Amino acid sequence: MAFSGFGRDALPFFAGLEADNSKAFWTTHLSTFETAVRAPMKAFVEEVDHSFRPLVIFRPHRDVRFAKDKSPYKTHIGAVGELEGGSIVYVQLSRRGLMAACGYYMMATDQLERYRAAVADDRTGPQLESAIAEVTKAKLTVSHGGGEPLKTAPRGYPRDHPRIGLLQWKGVIGAREFGAPSWLYGPGALKQVQQVWRSTAPLCSWLDTHVGPSTTMPDDLRERF
Repeated sequence: MAFSGFGRDALPFFAGLEADNSKAFWTTHLSTFETAVRAPMKAFVEEVDHSFRPLVIFRPHRDVRFAKDKSPYKTHIGAVGELEGGSIVYVQLSRRGLMAACGYYMMATDQLERYRAAVADDRTGPQLESAIAEVTKAKLTVSHGGGEPLKTAPRGYPRDHPRIGLLQWKGVIGAREFGAPSWLYGPGALKQVQQVWRSTAPLCSWLDTHVGPSTTMPDDLRERF
């Protein structure tokens, strides 16, 4: 099936699921999820440019084994892929609309060591600042990803380092929150997401060159988000 946009019932479905995250709601509205959410996302990942493949769609059920929040269903749908150099591409749909991102969401210990060394270096550190400026100029937001930044300097680095803010980060991603524009419900959504991924190239290139994939992180991409 060719991607023709997400269903107009997708966002109301997620709004309802946030209000009533129960098996009863899920069962009653399962057909809406399948037709307005899952089927379009499946078509999306099958039609995406080969340079971003393969993408894996996350399952809708939450892993609540060790969570205080026992709500059984995710209130969004996401798909993720790993580029050749190690950067992660991600797309997500929720009641707030569409979001696309690329980068290193939460770095493993070995990645953090390489990242911090490159940030601190007076040759490669400014290159990251330039990459961030270029991505920001493309109207994307660059942030620290999924891990809360350190409140002080990492061990072994001075607190007055000129790039202390970046040294405190545990992840680096470039992203755009689209909301729910009219093109969300048409084939143009695919183009918009891929443009975000392409616009993060300066940032992801720096990360792939100076950080790269973890040698300790699980291979299953679902562990990364």
